Amino acid sequence: MRTLDRLDQMLDKAISGTFQESDYNESKLSKLENKWKHFLGASVLSRENIEKEKNKIKELISDISHQTKTPMANIRLYTELLKERLETSQNTSEGDIDIYRQENLNMLIEINKQVEKLDFLIQSLIKMSRLESNIVEVKPKCQHISELLDAVTLDIMPKAQQKNIKVLNTYTGTCSAYYDMKWTKEALENIVDNAVKYSPSGKKVIISVTEYQLYVAISVKDYGAGIKETDTAKIFRRFYRAENVHEEDGVGIGLYLAREIIKRENGYIKVKSKFGYGAEFMMYLQRSYV
Repeated sequence: MRTLDRLDQMLDKAISGTFQESDYNESKLSKLENKWKHFLGASVLSRENIEKEKNKIKELISDISHQTKTPMANIRLYTELLKERLETSQNTSEGDIDIYRQENLNMLIEINKQVEKLDFLIQSLIKMSRLESNIVEVKPKCQHISELLDAVTLDIMPKAQQKNIKVLNTYTGTCSAYYDMKWTKEALENIVDNAVKYSPSGKKVIISVTEYQLYVAISVKDYGAGIKETDTAKIFRRFYRAENVHEEDGVGIGLYLAREIIKRENGYIKVKSKFGYGAEFMMYLQRSYV
């Protein structure tokens, strides 16, 4: 009867959410009570995990709602303006027709920019949620670093050329590391893309590699605006953007995604910067001993 009473008491506490394994001394419990204690302990842990997942989903929904609000409002605004102009187009004189067409074209270009921004934001949010919920597993394997650097440099080149920025990959070695090509390329591209985005025209971005005993460090150095000391601890937060870069396109997801990806490969990212003198991001990947 004492055993049944204790089991009943443990179950009541589990139902009310107040059950704690530490409240029960294992040395005094029977075999059945011990099994019951471990089962309820696992149930409490499972409930906590479910609660954490629910909070993550709530946070993600809130982020999506907040971040999509501006581009959606802009699309509606330009669409309404274009609609009004088309409705009054019959009153446009023949001499003003070219100006009228150009203004309409500018609005269409702006709408397209907002649609692209919205698409980029949604795709980034999808990647982020897939990573955070472990729907996609990052699978590192032994690969040459040069393959990763060549792929990233090739992809970023059109954007760099458009801004008249040279992206220089200085690595000529044959070192290997453990990384997932698809996801690590995503992480490194986000860092290089930021370097190009926040660098003035005519500058350069240098990609280099340092080989250590346990890690390979990929460095991305730019000569742009740099990062304030007060911002260096915040730049990896989701949706964080420093005040001095608000005028540039972006939503503040790239560095967050990069860190999450590299963390899943047992690596890490460091940053060095002096405001006004550029920044250097170093991505550390585990070395392979082949």
